[in-house]
Amino acid sequence: MSGRGDLQVRVAQMQGIPLQAQFQCRAGELLAVVGPSGGGKTTLLRMIAGLNQPQSGEIRCGGQLWFGPGVNLSPQQRHLGYVPQHYGLFPNLSAQANVMAGLDHLPKSQRQPRARQWLERVNLQGLPERLPHQLSGGQKQRVALARALAREPSVLLLDEPFSALDRETRERLYIELARLKSQLQIPVIMVTHDINEALLLADKLVLVSGGQILQQGEPRQVLLKPRNEAVARQMGLRNIFDATVLHYDPEQKLQWLQFGEQQIACDAPPGEAPGSRVRWVIPNQGIRFNAISSGRLSRSYNKLSVTIDSLLVMGESVRLVASIAGVAYQLQAELPLHLVQKLALTAGQQTDVALKSELIHLLEAE
Repeated sequence: MSGRGDLQVRVAQMQGIPLQAQFQCRAGELLAVVGPSGGGKTTLLRMIAGLNQPQSGEIRCGGQLWFGPGVNLSPQQRHLGYVPQHYGLFPNLSAQANVMAGLDHLPKSQRQPRARQWLERVNLQGLPERLPHQLSGGQKQRVALARALAREPSVLLLDEPFSALDRETRERLYIELARLKSQLQIPVIMVTHDINEALLLADKLVLVSGGQILQQGEPRQVLLKPRNEAVARQMGLRNIFDATVLHYDPEQKLQWLQFGEQQIACDAPPGEAPGSRVRWVIPNQGIRFNAISSGRLSRSYNKLSVTIDSLLVMGESVRLVASIAGVAYQLQAELPLHLVQKLALTAGQQTDVALKSELIHLLEAE
């Protein structure tokens, strides 16, 4: 099929919603565009779909130019699959007829078999004659997905595809999408405001805010090495603190920091002068509440004395908040309930935590 291959996007506009973005999504990859409401996510998706026209830039898929100087292909010419936020189903058409409505490029004799095949592939066999109002939210989402995929599109675009669904249905569809993604071998672009959804499904992450890309890359890389505080907060990281640079130890390749009344080490390269103030962040997996041998400190662990302020049980996990001597902001951690019970952690208790030096990350000044 012409146009099948990697998707390359470079767009800019100053009018309306200002937006500047450049990224690539390879065939077989799922790229998640994540950001707050009004940040430009849906506008970007509509530009790729050919529903909005950027002021400048280029959009290419495979060897085909979709948008550029003197070129602006229609959505039909781009031959893509698009699943809008609220499914976009025709209320008076059955599930099967809704899928067939996206197949007007095929001969009539091929439309019904193709529609049934895709309803089966998204596990909706037995429901082809049901109208949208007779389907659950998850089933409607599957019909919308089947309609988009039955076109055998060059690119699949998903706009907040799971936002209207309950948690259990969302998780079933996550598994479904992950399975389909490995079979499709086309670029998949998903817009979402849910960072956990993006971390679970995406091969690549693009963080957007105020019409600008804050950072892009593999989800785990962005999570562990956010460029600045804005990125860290958008990634849901809560433990962001100030410290003062003490010195760099070239032998151990450790940067030493004064943090409240204690000293901590991190794996940051030399850069900041002694006495400089820095902002740093640590993800939840960098905070350990395991028993620590007395006085032990290595490249992996910094021992930190804390006082537990509160414990909030949330099903099988516990949200813990603790104070650190000489530090204005509290430490927040999420722990498995069984570990909290095993360590007998209680509010008001003083205990030690370990901070993994390799997961302490210094942030760029904004």
